[in-house]
Amino acid sequence: MTAIRVIGGTANPGLAEAVAARLAAGPAGVHVERFPDGELLPTVDDVEGRDVYVVAPTSPPVGDSLVELALLLDAARRAGAARLTAVVPYFGYARQDRRLRSGDAVGARVALDLVAGAGAQRLVVIDPHSATLEAAAAVPVEVLSAVAVLADAVGESTEPSVVVAPDLGAVTLAERYAVRLAAPVAVVRKHRTSGHEVRAEDLVGDVAGRRAVVVDDMVSTGATIEAAVSLVRQRGARPSVVVAATHGLFVGPAAARLARLAPLQLFTTDTTAVPGDLPTVEVCSIAPLVAAAVARLHHGTGLDDLGFRR
Repeated sequence: MTAIRVIGGTANPGLAEAVAARLAAGPAGVHVERFPDGELLPTVDDVEGRDVYVVAPTSPPVGDSLVELALLLDAARRAGAARLTAVVPYFGYARQDRRLRSGDAVGARVALDLVAGAGAQRLVVIDPHSATLEAAAAVPVEVLSAVAVLADAVGESTEPSVVVAPDLGAVTLAERYAVRLAAPVAVVRKHRTSGHEVRAEDLVGDVAGRRAVVVDDMVSTGATIEAAVSLVRQRGARPSVVVAATHGLFVGPAAARLARLAPLQLFTTDTTAVPGDLPTVEVCSIAPLVAAAVARLHHGTGLDDLGFRR
């Protein structure tokens, strides 16, 4: 059978290395040269005739990471990869899945076309923001979830718990956590006043006297989490709130917002490289999940018990 090769770029090399180690595959040789004007030139070797998996999230800055991903795919294709899969744990631009007004770009479709056009024959993502990602892609998309990894880390509690969706878009995600944690669901109704500010307007569900577990697919600036945590505390939840989010971007004012929310437990994964100066964050690795998915794809077996279908 064709051998596996794992390629990782500069966005999160540690994850690619961990996946390669679990597969005993050894990463392919990769060198990414960065020119003074910002241009990138990736070079790969030892991929000819191989089943190649490019493990590269589109971490902030998303544009740079997306271009690097495309160039890595193109380099592997031109170097003779027999089969080429893009493993993009955090897929940027997924939030731009439709036009809100005339003249808007549909960023998700553009990013998907770029990945497919660069040579990817299949795409693997984890907890994408948009459920429409697969329908918009020109190549097959495998969707995995980190819910099991994070729910196990959060754990059941001797205290009564409630899973909180910080907005309507996170309700389906909250329901999956609720099943694993054997807890009810509460939902925050929020209003986004800008790209950086959010106002929590109402809460449906009982959180009084309970351990609130706020769940989302990502923490970006922290505005949604801050609004939700503040509201559940106002409604009588226990002071030490738990937050679980697959993608920890932590951009802009996120660190300051998290500091204001203490005491707080925050669990995220290594889909992106998490800054080391966030003492309240516990990082759970998704390398075992990704490695298991790669092994199954390599052998042509299903992913149903690893992933999910919305």
